Amino acid sequence: MAAPTDTPTPVSLPANAVELRGLTKIYQPTGKAGPKHALKGIDLAIPRGSLFGLLGPNGAGKSTMINILAGLVNKTGGTATIWGHEVSEHPRRARASIGVVPQELNMDPFFTPREMLELQAGLYGVPKKERRTDELLEAVGLADKADAHARSLSGGMKRRLMVAKAMVHTPPVLILDEPTAGVDVELRRQLWEYVRTLNKSGTTVLLTTHYLQEAEELCDTIAIINHGQVVACEPKTTLLRRVDNKALCLTLERDLTAPPPSLEGYTVELPEPRRLVVRYQPSRQRAGAILSALAASGIGIVDVTTEESDLEDIFLQLTGGAHSDTGVIHAA
Repeated sequence: MAAPTDTPTPVSLPANAVELRGLTKIYQPTGKAGPKHALKGIDLAIPRGSLFGLLGPNGAGKSTMINILAGLVNKTGGTATIWGHEVSEHPRRARASIGVVPQELNMDPFFTPREMLELQAGLYGVPKKERRTDELLEAVGLADKADAHARSLSGGMKRRLMVAKAMVHTPPVLILDEPTAGVDVELRRQLWEYVRTLNKSGTTVLLTTHYLQEAEELCDTIAIINHGQVVACEPKTTLLRRVDNKALCLTLERDLTAPPPSLEGYTVELPEPRRLVVRYQPSRQRAGAILSALAASGIGIVDVTTEESDLEDIFLQLTGGAHSDTGVIHAA
């Protein structure tokens, strides 16, 4: 008989921090309105350690999905698993595995940040000696406001306090539901840096945002949902390659009154007499051919820049333009 050992059994970590299979949500009819199919068999896998972006226009189903993961909404069908725990079969374990930063600022205005984090940690059963209240307040830049009433905090400070509140029990998965809505540029970037730090330390981050630039700058993988279905889920670099469109912006040595005949077959714009914009498809055409055509026409070039496709182009292509003119998509 083998001697007993005190060595703990290694705990295998799940490959996917969040996994959805055939996730369906149907809201029952109200009044004259029929049933609403908010989620139509969503299949989605969020790898452990990723910084995952979830985009979608108004009514796409993002908030419904998050509310199911948070245990606030019951799913109609399918499975939703967080850190290996199915939300219906093991609700307590599933909820202990995530921290959720909601869109709404839900906090008692008469509590201080320190009191709020201590209370939240107590609700999660975190022993006092294991609480990280001061560490979290320092991390989100609120150490000097630890004993101020929450009502005295600015909107950006309250947003950061919500992130700290979601992290009191050190969850392996953090869900940020539009965390920078209404936050100024400087505070937004501070929050981005903290999110990156959390992600580098091993926390899986699921970010929903209506700022396309935010998703493009932060996320390594992006899913786009529309009308309750996933229309794209790919690494960001792969997703950006979907739009086969590029622009060559040229500053010329002399004025032009019309695009040169040598560029016939390209989409050419002349916004200014000495500025030429040539749009082309990299899969079929080469920038060198454009430059050679201009050289053959005797047109000197002072400067060259290029414009790449961005996430907004992808979003427009996949959702039929459900966004505003400011590059902002509306929250579900």
